[in-house]
Amino acid sequence: MVMEEKKFELVSFALCPYVQRARAILIEKNIKHDIKFIDLDSPPEWFFDISPMEKVPVLLVDGKPLFESMVRGEYLDEVTEGSLHPLDPFDKAVNRAWIEYGNTILSETYDLFTTSDEKRFKQITASLDEKFDTLEDECLQGTPFFNGDKFAIIDAVYAPVFRFHIALAQYNDFGFFDDRPQLCLWRDTLLSYDAVIKSVPEDYANELDVYLRKQDSIFSSKMKA
Repeated sequence: MVMEEKKFELVSFALCPYVQRARAILIEKNIKHDIKFIDLDSPPEWFFDISPMEKVPVLLVDGKPLFESMVRGEYLDEVTEGSLHPLDPFDKAVNRAWIEYGNTILSETYDLFTTSDEKRFKQITASLDEKFDTLEDECLQGTPFFNGDKFAIIDAVYAPVFRFHIALAQYNDFGFFDDRPQLCLWRDTLLSYDAVIKSVPEDYANELDVYLRKQDSIFSSKMKA
């Protein structure tokens, strides 16, 4: 139960991977919340008043804005019973370090489908392949979730990464999951997990397809071909 009953509202763009993180945590911790989607190409004036960095999502807590992904996630975890972080301080720090690694993967994934430079496209592909290789060999232990058999904040971080790459592979299979059984186990566990499934709108797949095709990029040209 949320301490000192508060009103939570997420303001975001429908396809934003960072709102997926927040929603998965909200759903997993049974926190009642509302969500408002805005058009990032033409955001309402009030949005700039609540988002100093002009980014989505923003979590409104009793109308007060809270921005930045991990700040939101850890706040929601702290104001509710139990924790989606490991209890051991070192294990928690390890999770936070790999969360930053996941942020890098997510950033490169965005570059992958938006860059219009062929050389850059190949560089990103190679870099992502190396990063997934590192996750497979140095990080994952053959358990369904990152820390074992329990969903954690770090799982909420990587779920949108896997969702993106499953979608991208429909048009261009980069082979990122080939011969990486532990990565595939983690991916499949997350994408079939209730809080992750419910973290996106029902028409997410169609909206993402339209969004990807609108990019003037190497990847979008491959889609159209």
